[in-house]
Amino acid sequence: MPVSSRVVMLAEQGPPSVMHVENVEVPDPGAGQALIRQTAAGVNYMDIYQRSGSYPLQLPSGIGLEAAGVVEAIGPDVGGIAPGDRVAYGGGPIGAYAEHRLMPAARLVKVPDGVTDEQAAAVLMKGMTAEYLLNRTYPVKAGEWVLFYAAAGGVGLIAGQWGRARGARMIGIAGGPEKCRLALANGYEACIDRHAENVVERVRELTGGAGVPVVYDSIGAGTFEQTLDCLAPRGYFVSFGTTGGPVPPVMAPDLQHRGSLYFTRPTLATYVAAREDLEASAGAAFDMVAKGAIKVEIGQRYGLDEAAKAHEDLEAGRTSGSSIIVP
Repeated sequence: MPVSSRVVMLAEQGPPSVMHVENVEVPDPGAGQALIRQTAAGVNYMDIYQRSGSYPLQLPSGIGLEAAGVVEAIGPDVGGIAPGDRVAYGGGPIGAYAEHRLMPAARLVKVPDGVTDEQAAAVLMKGMTAEYLLNRTYPVKAGEWVLFYAAAGGVGLIAGQWGRARGARMIGIAGGPEKCRLALANGYEACIDRHAENVVERVRELTGGAGVPVVYDSIGAGTFEQTLDCLAPRGYFVSFGTTGGPVPPVMAPDLQHRGSLYFTRPTLATYVAAREDLEASAGAAFDMVAKGAIKVEIGQRYGLDEAAKAHEDLEAGRTSGSSIIVP
């Protein structure tokens, strides 16, 4: 029978204050659906893009793309999961900030023993992001220098550990000595304090003047030229986020004259669109956690009523590691 659920909703896009908690009735699951009692939801920068209006939404809308919980009921034509199973999802559909929700069963993955619900909610979307970036967008190699922005953030901390596990020499960029210390404790061989150091000069110093073969840049507008200047000839500019504003137009002659560079703008949705890719990516992320190659740093926990504060803290750079909402 239908269940009542507290859900974070927005009737319009804008500042964090547009989010509010409503009581909604969640119907019985239909064909291909599962009813999930959620125990933890991840907070990601994509949520901010969608809430603020950077990305369009069909309103009214829920918010949030990642959570973990327990299956309470399944609809017809659902295989592979059953009531009582611990499951997680990362990447949507939107509406993760909720106590209960219906999900397409095909987008759910089982949470293995050895991984807690909070770890799953904090790591799945970010872990799959690190997986596709480091394993598939540009497969990093042992002994290779890698430059990663926002090294003390949720994705950055996972990427540092994942890159180290692959044998890469990880260079992080973070804001302030405390965040640099956190990055260095999570796989980075070096961390550049963007508030106190010249990033390009430091990268050239670390690499003996060669530059790096790949930069993973999640910032956008403010770091575009800096990233280009850090790359070695035939290097890869992987632009996977725009927390600092949209990337300026990429001019082909500029890539040519700077050393035959490559530019790509990947997104997780493409890399886990197929069910087999979703299972492989999620499985790789959970395996890294379960065997201890990645430790999940949950820096902040919020209630549903604190969703606006969670967004404010993330936008202001006041967070470290992953943030989760506990319904």
